[in-house]
Amino acid sequence: MTQTPTLEVRNLRTHFFTRAGVVKAVDDVSFTVPRGKVLGLVGESGSGKTVTGFSVMRLVDEPGRIAGGQILFKGQDLAKASDEEMRRLRGNRIAMIFQDPMMTLNPVLRIDTQMIETVQAHAKVSREEARQRARDTLGMVGIPSPDERLMSYPHQFSGGMRQRVAIAIALLHKPDLIVADEPTTALDVTIQGQILAEVQKLAAETGTSLIWITHDLSVVSGLADDIAVMYAGKVVEHGEVGEVLDKPLHPYTHGLIGSVPSRNKRGEPLRQIPGMTPSLFALPPGCAFQARCPRAAEICKQEPPFREWLPGREARCFIPHNVPDAAVKEQVA
Repeated sequence: MTQTPTLEVRNLRTHFFTRAGVVKAVDDVSFTVPRGKVLGLVGESGSGKTVTGFSVMRLVDEPGRIAGGQILFKGQDLAKASDEEMRRLRGNRIAMIFQDPMMTLNPVLRIDTQMIETVQAHAKVSREEARQRARDTLGMVGIPSPDERLMSYPHQFSGGMRQRVAIAIALLHKPDLIVADEPTTALDVTIQGQILAEVQKLAAETGTSLIWITHDLSVVSGLADDIAVMYAGKVVEHGEVGEVLDKPLHPYTHGLIGSVPSRNKRGEPLRQIPGMTPSLFALPPGCAFQARCPRAAEICKQEPPFREWLPGREARCFIPHNVPDAAVKEQVA
């Protein structure tokens, strides 16, 4: 019997209905996150990766709304769940770590108050037991002297320490799914490494699944099992992380990897993807990447389907890299 994945997103569409028109921030996005696995959701700013994370948590504000698709959390469709059901799940079975820790922390309450309330909101435990759990979790994310730190207010922490507290709050209930939106961007490299190691351990030991949203390919390469690359609201490539980073199929993924500074030879100018991300108000017909793509051809004026080019490797492209020419000709014919 196959195990139900922790999360299965099918044909998700999240649109923003503005006076200037409809912005298809997430347009036909599908992916699966099995139990205990990490999915890296990658793309440049404006690609739709954060809105995808907010959609999974059902935290999209007006004028945005989920316009279609399914968000199956252990078989339950969150897109159809009531607000009350979502309140019971959020912070308990599903948690989110935001890029800005002050979206999690209340500036006027002590850390112990916030963490104890979070524990007691979903678990019938004594205040002392909740405090012990808070103390242990702070130690887990590398905060020294956790007893003293529990008595502090958020403004008494540095930005990096606040982010670690926010991560600790997300880990309190050992949730089944964590959606992490660039949570280590503001942290120095040693603390980042410590938290990534802790997160991997959590996934391995407790079966927690993770969606790690980032633009940093080096973080994804060391953390994720699978990777989904987003561009202009769509997933353009998906596969096992090592294979995608070694032999990318989509020209956009190829360009992203090529623009990592460590891949450029010393003294040579940095490689970059030409042009800008198109406006989501006025996407060109066909492939959204065609104006920036060195491989673009006449066929790219049509909408490319998301198809499996190699075993376990999917891409939304007519002329991918690293695929035998005969296979490309056969698909394009």
